[in-house]
Amino acid sequence: MSLTLSMAAFALAASISPGPVNIVALGSGARHGLRASLGHAAGATLGFCLLLVLVGLGVHELLLRWPLLGRLLHWGGVLFLLYMAWKLASDDGGLTGDDARQAPSAWHGAAMQWLSPKAWLAAVAGIGAYTAGEHQLLWLFTWIYAPICFVSVASWAWAGSVIRQYLGEPRRMRLFNRVLAGLLVASAAYLML
Repeated sequence: MSLTLSMAAFALAASISPGPVNIVALGSGARHGLRASLGHAAGATLGFCLLLVLVGLGVHELLLRWPLLGRLLHWGGVLFLLYMAWKLASDDGGLTGDDARQAPSAWHGAAMQWLSPKAWLAAVAGIGAYTAGEHQLLWLFTWIYAPICFVSVASWAWAGSVIRQYLGEPRRMRLFNRVLAGLLVASAAYLML
């Protein structure tokens, strides 16, 4: 297997697997539709790629030297997951025609990546496995990762938009949102152990 194909396989496995960013994309697609959710996918992609580059340039070493900063990021991530869960759980479940202004923004997507332990693990593991400190390989990996990450997050939003037709009643949407909120709370609880 070539290096680029291996990088792409890693990027796909890490990006498409369930995690907080993808759960929010699924909920956003169901609530707001695919088009309104693409900003979240783009922000998540850009946020992760920036994280990947900075980890490749040595930010991980900074966190090892200053463990308090790592703990702050960790607990910030837990609090952000709980905040997103609260937003989902408190949603009234109503679907309106044009609700795009309330869809998770690109900033939410980027922030979720920076506060997600899954994203940090993927960045550190990917950098360790594929770049060996070489900047040329770091840039190659980032260019391969970007479209795969975007398509992966967007596919979760698309899946949400597909099931939207089954969630047409506010009661069903509220139940769906609360299930997603429960998944985010479970993610946060796992991180608190």
